[in-house]
Amino acid sequence: MPDAKFAADNAPALSLIICTLNEGAAIRSVVTEIGEHLSGIDYEIVVVDDDSKDNTAAEVLDLGKSDPRVRLFVRKGERGLSSAAIKGWDIAKGRVLGIMDGDGQHDPVAIRALADMILAGDKDLVCASRYIGKTETGLSFIRDLGSKAATLATGLVLKVPLTDPMSGCFMMTRDWYDTARPNLTGVGFKILVDVVASTKVKPRFGEVKAALRQRQGGESKLDIRVVLDLAALLVEKATNGIITARFVLFGLVGVSGAFVYALVLAISHYLLRVEGALPLYRYQVRWDDIINYGLAIWLSMTWNFWLNNILTFRDKRLKGWPMLTGLLGFYFACSIGAILSLGVAILLKDYFGFHWFAAGISAALLSGVWNYWGAKALAWNQKKGI
Repeated sequence: MPDAKFAADNAPALSLIICTLNEGAAIRSVVTEIGEHLSGIDYEIVVVDDDSKDNTAAEVLDLGKSDPRVRLFVRKGERGLSSAAIKGWDIAKGRVLGIMDGDGQHDPVAIRALADMILAGDKDLVCASRYIGKTETGLSFIRDLGSKAATLATGLVLKVPLTDPMSGCFMMTRDWYDTARPNLTGVGFKILVDVVASTKVKPRFGEVKAALRQRQGGESKLDIRVVLDLAALLVEKATNGIITARFVLFGLVGVSGAFVYALVLAISHYLLRVEGALPLYRYQVRWDDIINYGLAIWLSMTWNFWLNNILTFRDKRLKGWPMLTGLLGFYFACSIGAILSLGVAILLKDYFGFHWFAAGISAALLSGVWNYWGAKALAWNQKKGI
């Protein structure tokens, strides 16, 4: 929650958060340029850096030596624009909170217009929009099409008529932000959607037209994970948090794991032949069945762990030795889930009379919930809040 050092009496009018990851080539010019356009406004710039491996932090620290309004906060072992933005707002001191990218794509002229609009005192949220009028958006055809599709989807969930809910440049009053803060998800890159969908207080709202400029440095963070993050976030907000965004991603990974399981099983069934059987109670279990099913289970579980590590829990991504111990914890959790699924399926079918398919699906859903919580507790159990 907001920094205890925050004091309303000496707070700057505006705190502008810039979230960075390897933006060393652009960050100096971005901070310098935006400072020039904010002339006459009492402001601070807080750069929240996800432990960049280039010179981003050094550039910001050097800027801060000559301008105390520029601050740096480096996060260790965490990733994600949304969670970085939330961290920045929580430690900011301003009465108005804003965000912009660190790669130079956001137009400082539009940012000044946003600042003037919200500091006038009759708005709670103001956003830069690429979809006001018919001017160029600054996006490629594919990205523009995807952004418009995402805008249509978010319109079904959000209560605010945003023309560009994918915007990464906006400002809001601290009071309105505080109404959303307890329900923020902090997942992915689309922080505006998260904020607007996390409060029941409808903001006094305004927009400014702004096309994206040429990127001055760094690389685009847009990939399939951003799309999946947005879809998962919308599910969470549409269900009022009953189904969390992280659980949606975990479920999608589980579905992909089922395809891996089926593929491995099909290949090994035709390629692997082992003679003999293992006596088990009253049955003779063929060795090739044990190996085939065991291999399919092991590889699908390993696939699920790897994909969850780079998608579902990428803000807590495991590396090195913790990755090995996390993998073993994941194996254990999912093994318990498999046993639980088998027992519940048999119980529902043979004792309660469920149809075999309904029993299997119900058991799979229950084991999925267990696997999710077990994985969080035994694999990705770092204490990192948003």
